[in-house]
Amino acid sequence: MKTNNLGYPRIGSNRELKKASELYWAGKISADELIATGKEIRSKNWHLQASAGVDLIPSNDFSFYDQVLDLTLTVGAIPARYHELAKNNSALDLYFAMARGSQKEGQDVVAMEMTKWFDTNYHYIVPEFTKNQKFELFSEKIINEFKEANAIGIKTKPVLIGPVSYLLLGKEKEEGFHRIELIDALLPVYFEILEKLQAENAEYIQLDEPFLALNLTDKERNTFTSVYNEINIRFPKLKIVLANYFDCFGENLETALALPVDTFHLDLVRCPLQLDDILESGKLASNANLSLGVVDGRNIWKNDFKKSLEIIKKAVDALGESRILVAPSCSLIHSPCDLDLETNDETLTPEIKQWLAFAKQKINEIVILKQLSASNEIDVKNSIDYERNVIANENRKTSKLIHNNEVKARVAGITVSDDQRKSAFSVRRKSQIEALKLPLFPTTTIGSFPQTAEVRSWRAKFKKGELSTEEYNDLIEKETEATIRFQEETGIDVLVHGEFERNDMVEYFGEQLSGFTFTKNGWVQSYGSRCVKPPVIYGDVSRPTPMTVKWSKYAQSLTPKWVKGMLTGPVTILQWSFVRNDQPRSETCTQIALAIRDEVVDLEKAGIKIIQIDEPAIREGLPLRKEEWAKYLDWAVRAFRISASGVNDDTQIHTHMCYSEFNDIIQNIADMDADVITIECSRSQMELLDAFANFKYPNEIGPGVYDIHSPRVPSSQEMVKLLEKASAVIPVDQLWVNPDCGLKTRHWDETKKALIEMVNAAQEMRTAVENPVS
Repeated sequence: MKTNNLGYPRIGSNRELKKASELYWAGKISADELIATGKEIRSKNWHLQASAGVDLIPSNDFSFYDQVLDLTLTVGAIPARYHELAKNNSALDLYFAMARGSQKEGQDVVAMEMTKWFDTNYHYIVPEFTKNQKFELFSEKIINEFKEANAIGIKTKPVLIGPVSYLLLGKEKEEGFHRIELIDALLPVYFEILEKLQAENAEYIQLDEPFLALNLTDKERNTFTSVYNEINIRFPKLKIVLANYFDCFGENLETALALPVDTFHLDLVRCPLQLDDILESGKLASNANLSLGVVDGRNIWKNDFKKSLEIIKKAVDALGESRILVAPSCSLIHSPCDLDLETNDETLTPEIKQWLAFAKQKINEIVILKQLSASNEIDVKNSIDYERNVIANENRKTSKLIHNNEVKARVAGITVSDDQRKSAFSVRRKSQIEALKLPLFPTTTIGSFPQTAEVRSWRAKFKKGELSTEEYNDLIEKETEATIRFQEETGIDVLVHGEFERNDMVEYFGEQLSGFTFTKNGWVQSYGSRCVKPPVIYGDVSRPTPMTVKWSKYAQSLTPKWVKGMLTGPVTILQWSFVRNDQPRSETCTQIALAIRDEVVDLEKAGIKIIQIDEPAIREGLPLRKEEWAKYLDWAVRAFRISASGVNDDTQIHTHMCYSEFNDIIQNIADMDADVITIECSRSQMELLDAFANFKYPNEIGPGVYDIHSPRVPSSQEMVKLLEKASAVIPVDQLWVNPDCGLKTRHWDETKKALIEMVNAAQEMRTAVENPVS
């Protein structure tokens, strides 16, 4: 029996990659220094896994920004707008320009589109394909990192996104073809990569094909068959590990099992029943192995050894020990690095900490499971590791920290009226127009303003006791007032307070809700250098006291303009937390919805007439298989409506969504019944608005007119062009003008310039509507 890891966190245990990347972008360290940081992280990761006893250690799971963008550069699928830049810049700077855009020394190129990696909060850079797309081996990163590991005495298993999934992850940038038709042009580059790895004596190659967990067409399934047959013919000695995760193979099972690969990886956390399906089908080749993903790669709860050993035993009994690999369910990129770094008992109590496992601990879990699987029943029960695991899991089941009967009773008592606004949108809109008196193309931002190092230092000092509550509040008040004054001077119509008191849009709320706890170093990568520290939901959720009313009320007192109350919605809090796995997610989400509802009602009582409940994760939470969508969307939409429906007609409810495709769920978004929705549209050049236009979305829409994930500052004319595209498909009296996301990660200089340009664009559009050219 072997152990198999699919991928390890690449940010570094202390976020070394984030810090080095941002220093490089700021021009404060050299490319060589950044590259050296990457090399050190890789070395530590490989040594950690080797020391733990992992048999199949991944390489090429490291990335300076995103693994999909890495592959785009590897196969030379570089969009035409970067070709000139590629001539005069290093491959590293070309790479970052594709990820972030570039606006320096005469260069002005927009970034590539970004969207969610399946149903996770990780964002990937979307490949762009044309009908006559050319591919070539442009980067040998995967070969170089395999050789790098060899040089320090560690033989690795190179990891590569499979060719079919890579094409399906992308987007056609012109009409007249489907991207899957590019497979014949792409495959020669894959063959070249495999030839080079084989020449370096690679034994195992992991090809990630997560699209095998989705609903596929016959053409796509046939493509999988032809591709893997061709790989097998050309490389019969390579041991291909075909990795599928996040769900079952479903109706793709027969196609998958017929593929001539060495090992099939199964996500048995998301889909435990598929092992029975495979074993009972009789269609697994006699020489094929199974990698059992029994350790949860996406959550932080300690593995239940008793359950996992039962699964492993079932597979061993059917296939024999030598055909089984023990693994996490997916790459550990979605897990924090190391629970050993959690040394503050006030942040994470010892009782809760004993229930958890981060990436380093999960590596140990798969090794221990392999060892226990080889032991007899008596030795297993006498094992200290097994005994500790059983005690921790039993403690969690019986802990008094978890259950709150009042919360459970409130959820059980929800009625139909609790998820309905008092009037239909057409009636509410009239009340809101009269109450708010906003102009055409009203301008606003999504909520947060730049969190400078100085602002973050205040929060750190306050938490350490180096600033008193009075001193800290005084600093936040001054920063809030300065931001209100800037927005007034700029001419923004609906203001925000800037959120300087907040660390993260989910963590901030979790800190004030019962049933949540927090880590000190539980960081995971969201995109690029952006890392988040998800809260841990361990028990029933409630809101003991108001969470945002103080700062919203203070900001509104500073100005006669409307200031939005800013909240994070229940589905997003759920999705962006590590969620308890001992009850249905829908139950936890409804508990959160009631807590947010209480906050919305209190904001209205405090005089806040516009309240934004952000739900960027509602599309992300969709199950991968369409037949399971309806059940999820029913409870997710209902949770949002519960959170938003306690207010009067003239209180305007906004929501925000970003980096998602909406076509398939546009009716469900309409069912959320928010008065205004703001969405990301700039990177797609308003393509995402088509879904709302075709549907004839009845409520108001703010299509983001500039990309806040790029440092470049677009001109007002660039934004006008996007607004003209929007007004061609959406009535002008429904359109808002805003950035595509919050401004927390941007610098003040570029933020001010961009918002001035945005207001100018809105004013130009108003003038054009009021004085149309005859």
